[in-house]
Amino acid sequence: MSTALSSARGDAERAPASSYVRFFSQIGIGDVPLVGGKNASLGEMYRELTAAGILVPNGFAITAEAYRYTLDRANAWPDLREALEDLDVSDVVDLARRAARAREIIYAAELPSDLKEDIREGLTRLTAEYGADLTVAIRSSATAEDLPSASFAGQHESYLNIRGEVGVLEAVRRCFASLFTDRAIRYRIDNGFDHFKVFNSVGVMKMVRSDLAASGVIFTIDTETGFEDVVFVTGALGLGENVVQGAVDPDEFYVFKPACRIGKGTVLKRSLGAKKIKMIFSNSGRATTRNVPTDAKEAERFCISDAEVVALAGQAIKIEAHYSAKAGVARPMDIEWAKDGVDGRLYIVQARPETVASRRDRNVVEDYIIEKRGAKIVEGRAVGTSLATGKARVIAHLSELSQFVPGEILVADSTSPDWGTVMKSAAAIVTNRGGRTCHAAIVARELGIPAIVGADSATRAIRTGQTISVCCAEGDVGGVYDGKISFRIEKTNLSSLPRPKTHIMMNVGNPDVAFSLAALPNDGVGLARMEFIIAESIKAHPMALIHPEKIADPKERAQIARLTRNHASPSDFFIERLSEGVATIAAAFFPKPVIVRMSDFKTNEYASLLGGRAFETSEANPMIGFRGASRYAHPAYAEGFALECAAMKRAREEMGFNNIRLMIPFCRRVEEAERVVEHMRSLGLERGKNGLELYMMCEIPNNVMLIDEFSRYFDGFSIGSNDLTQLTLGVDRDSEIVAFDFDERDEGVKKMIRLAIEGAKRNNRHTGICGQAPSDYPEMAEFLVRLGIDSISLNPDTVIRTTTKVLELEKSLGRGAGK
Repeated sequence: MSTALSSARGDAERAPASSYVRFFSQIGIGDVPLVGGKNASLGEMYRELTAAGILVPNGFAITAEAYRYTLDRANAWPDLREALEDLDVSDVVDLARRAARAREIIYAAELPSDLKEDIREGLTRLTAEYGADLTVAIRSSATAEDLPSASFAGQHESYLNIRGEVGVLEAVRRCFASLFTDRAIRYRIDNGFDHFKVFNSVGVMKMVRSDLAASGVIFTIDTETGFEDVVFVTGALGLGENVVQGAVDPDEFYVFKPACRIGKGTVLKRSLGAKKIKMIFSNSGRATTRNVPTDAKEAERFCISDAEVVALAGQAIKIEAHYSAKAGVARPMDIEWAKDGVDGRLYIVQARPETVASRRDRNVVEDYIIEKRGAKIVEGRAVGTSLATGKARVIAHLSELSQFVPGEILVADSTSPDWGTVMKSAAAIVTNRGGRTCHAAIVARELGIPAIVGADSATRAIRTGQTISVCCAEGDVGGVYDGKISFRIEKTNLSSLPRPKTHIMMNVGNPDVAFSLAALPNDGVGLARMEFIIAESIKAHPMALIHPEKIADPKERAQIARLTRNHASPSDFFIERLSEGVATIAAAFFPKPVIVRMSDFKTNEYASLLGGRAFETSEANPMIGFRGASRYAHPAYAEGFALECAAMKRAREEMGFNNIRLMIPFCRRVEEAERVVEHMRSLGLERGKNGLELYMMCEIPNNVMLIDEFSRYFDGFSIGSNDLTQLTLGVDRDSEIVAFDFDERDEGVKKMIRLAIEGAKRNNRHTGICGQAPSDYPEMAEFLVRLGIDSISLNPDTVIRTTTKVLELEKSLGRGAGK
């Protein structure tokens, strides 16, 4: 900042406050009755957090008293009360008529001359700070806005890129009038606020030119699950209105708070939004906006860099800590950010308490067990974790809202605050556009109803009157299904459930559900399957990414090129996607152990990946063929395994997840174990270094018989009961003809398991089990507990009932409750 600019800024901050204007440096969070929630928060951050690196554009608040003063001088109150007398908000047409009349009354009230002079003086001081080219954002800030109990988000109007005194005074009058938009009236009634005890302050602040760059929303909590250890950043190109209203499918990022606090902040998880449009100003110097198509190359890139995502997350963590300290309780925050395309800097332009996810009781777990459903019509981002069935109502225009019948499912291209009157009576919401921080998503969370946003073709694929089901109970991706879904709900209060001495862990493959699963009672993850991440997120064979020139099919080469287009190399794409997928699971359960199994595809499964046919041979029995440890140092896959190791090294060391333990599958011989462990050491994953523990799947009879020898190379064993059963009984579990002979409860299999547990104990090694047996058969869980196994890793849907069973068994054995 220049000396002249610093001087101007200092003069503005030292200047005495007028009756109706307060600069941000003169107000704080305790001034909500004076300047409204939005302005009070901006002043709080500007005054208290600028020194901590939070960049807030300077500005001033026109007080709520100015609003009252204006209406007093115009004697507007009697007419305003008459306009709203005996209002029935369920009558949408009458509500619109009365709201328009109320706005006319307020807009017609001329600003008193002394108030105009105060505003002029404030604008002069702000111009002295930022220069003659200053444009400002004019934003409403009601005295009942941005409270911990009610956000009022999007209920009142803002005006952007306003230049000069005349434009500012006009925008102030319109902001005053916007206290009585249809949506604001309905929101006040629904939340128990008196229309005549809520007043409108107006903020005037330097305009951040995000129309030339990007903007978005940050939550310091996962909005769907209430998981508190992540910062959720969304963003799109241009002005932020498209993100807030759901007109655009934004980019999404997660950052892990504990890692960020110790300087290891990295993007934990990311999703590239379509960003088909961006909002810009119509003409230079004009306040009007328009949406334009986004350049295809722009849309294919993330709107901000990883470094900027982490910087925003760091600022959000500081903001959350500050507001939590002020409140005396943890206070997750909902924050708006904007990047200025002129100076390239990141600004925070609003922060309010998050009012939905933070109220969720994570001690109460509702598990939706889906029993039957129809064909999937469309899918998109899931909002919430529940489901609903009803008749669809496709709304193409605001004028059609009067046709909506309470209890229907609202289907639209996108929604806006003007739709609030019918959204409150919807069973669920489906939109073509929008991300998890758009208007439809925010309203759905507040109402506690499921929503699918960003479904792209919903308004074309669904017809009015069609019975559909909206399901958000299956992770980040939600589906709209034809007809009714048959389901049941299992509800458990975890606060009263003690922990058994036997560790109850989980089998987790899908990072998208990890945050929700972390709420279940658990001791970590006993099996994190790498294959799911490779198949669903990477989609391509590792060797095809290293040697795309060997792929004969030009379509497959083109697909891989498209997948990896935003990375320095296809190998970097693999490392980033795999490390982030595993790190997301590790973050959800941190600091509890997460045991990650290195890849265990069979040849036929690898061949099904993009480019896989060029690198895989055909095997008569892939189940006992080229899989697991045999691949890792073999010339046909050694380069692919090196990518796996690079990803795990990044997740552990760069991203800070030292709770990751690595497990080797299908290791046939002791010599192979020695070779793999040495190979991993050469790739930077040395057992014992940086706390790294190596485990082995105990799933081959030879593993059991030579467990003393294998113990020299591994810190623990996880019994894979599926493969151990098929190899003990000589049954191919993929063969329908002999599937009836596959039974983990066979006495021979149980003897193998007993010998494995005894051998591991003899060598002071951890023993767990991660096969299906304890999930499918309660008697197997009992058998394992009696043997004194250290941990049982279960499918998530069996965790609660198996925990209860284990507690009962331990009590009968006289072991008592554990943790």
